[in-house]
Amino acid sequence: MGRNLQTRERLRPVDLAREHGLSTQAVRNYEADGILPAAERGPHGYRTYTPRHAQALRAFLALVPGHGHATAASIMEAVNRDAVEEALRLVDESHAQLLEDRRTLQAVAEALRDLEPVPQERGEMFVGPLAGKLGVRPATLREWERAGLLRPGRDPRTGYRVYSAADVRDAKLTRQLRRGGYLLERIAPLIDQVRSAGGVVPLESTLSDWHSRLSARGRALLSGAAALNTYLDC
Repeated sequence: MGRNLQTRERLRPVDLAREHGLSTQAVRNYEADGILPAAERGPHGYRTYTPRHAQALRAFLALVPGHGHATAASIMEAVNRDAVEEALRLVDESHAQLLEDRRTLQAVAEALRDLEPVPQERGEMFVGPLAGKLGVRPATLREWERAGLLRPGRDPRTGYRVYSAADVRDAKLTRQLRRGGYLLERIAPLIDQVRSAGGVVPLESTLSDWHSRLSARGRALLSGAAALNTYLDC
């Protein structure tokens, strides 16, 4: 009976692969990358896995949605070489990143509630006219540029800064946020989000989806943590 139990606990690569719809080569690759513990080899050199390997694969696949493939692989590789503290640090970093993303979302939502409408500009402007339009000094625009808030081009003939319509929009947005008491380092991620969305109005319509994606990531981190904890108990 003991021999039969031992036989049932031995798994082939195809047994691990079939549960998750993977190829056997993917399972071998995961082992080579340290995501799975090293497999035992039978008399003919064939890999033999155990329920521990199956749980390692479940843990890895549960970690991926929340942490991403690279970080999930690093977590499993650390666990499998007994560097558990390193693995837990990586888990903590993903949670910290999620918290930072939540804070950015909250800041964007609050900023959009407080903003005056920012009309779409046409054409390009030089630093002097733009500074005059905003009621700031040219040096202020250069400070915003150094902070990554503005990305003006250069006039090919004179070398002067030239602000596109998007730059003017970002400058107006920055001025309004500064008047609201926002620090430059807090404004930078908001401007990045506006650029990614293609403007303020499209960004407003994406906030709900952004919130849903963060919530889904939070749930995925919990699911991954549960699977990892089960594997650590192995």
